Amino acid sequence: MNKIALITDSACDLSNELLEKYNIKLLPFKIIFSDKEYDDKLEITPEFLYKKLPTEIPKTSLPSIERLTNILDEAVRDGYTHAIIITLSSEFSGTYNSIRLACENFDEITTFVYDSKSLSMAEGVVVLETAKLIKEGKTFDQIVKTIPTFSDNTDIFFTIDTLEYLKKGGRIGRVAGTIAEVLNLKPVITIDKEGCFQTYSKARGKKQALSKLLKIAKSYTENNKCKFWIMDGNALEDAKCLFENIKSLDNVVDCQLGYSIGPALGVHTGPGLFGFIVEKVD
Repeated sequence: MNKIALITDSACDLSNELLEKYNIKLLPFKIIFSDKEYDDKLEITPEFLYKKLPTEIPKTSLPSIERLTNILDEAVRDGYTHAIIITLSSEFSGTYNSIRLACENFDEITTFVYDSKSLSMAEGVVVLETAKLIKEGKTFDQIVKTIPTFSDNTDIFFTIDTLEYLKKGGRIGRVAGTIAEVLNLKPVITIDKEGCFQTYSKARGKKQALSKLLKIAKSYTENNKCKFWIMDGNALEDAKCLFENIKSLDNVVDCQLGYSIGPALGVHTGPGLFGFIVEKVD
């Protein structure tokens, strides 16, 4: 019988409660300031990061392969026969490739490393749905075949105050060249199926950006039952407004507020982000 461990990186933005509930092991990114480095999510909060950003934009580095090896060693000792590892998009980070290479040299357990081609709770949804299959007792092969459908059914849309942080972090992807540098123009950004940022639409100011996000959300619910996760990066009031409007749409089976963009992603998006992750469930 399969005994399957589940591992993910801290860019998934899952709460500690969900990680504990489903026994999901975490690989934290490193957040590196000039005077100190922190394990993402474990030693640094989003609030601390946004307070520090005006004076210093820290660097980030990949999760520790030593930590991964320790988690796999522990899994073997605990009788696990398989491990599934889900990462953020390989277009944003070398995490997927470094973990895949490390697992090729770890023979004591059967591993499957999956590139979610997304991040934040869009990655987190894939992790959660995988965790539920493990809990239901599905086999390793069944789960591995099913995981891509979770990615196919999940999308992310958000707006940000400034492109400054995406530019400095080199994460701007296909947003570059599509946004005119004019006063108060807000992009509505998504992640395409290749795992890259892409401009979905443009808005004149925050109010219009909110309106466009609501229109996108409504388009998903016209023909599908959907779950929504409302996220923010130091923009809780905007997220609350989005939440209040989305939760009352037809065909919304669940809508949750309070998903903060973690430090590993917040470094690259900066303050003022709000948006949603949507999962089609039928």
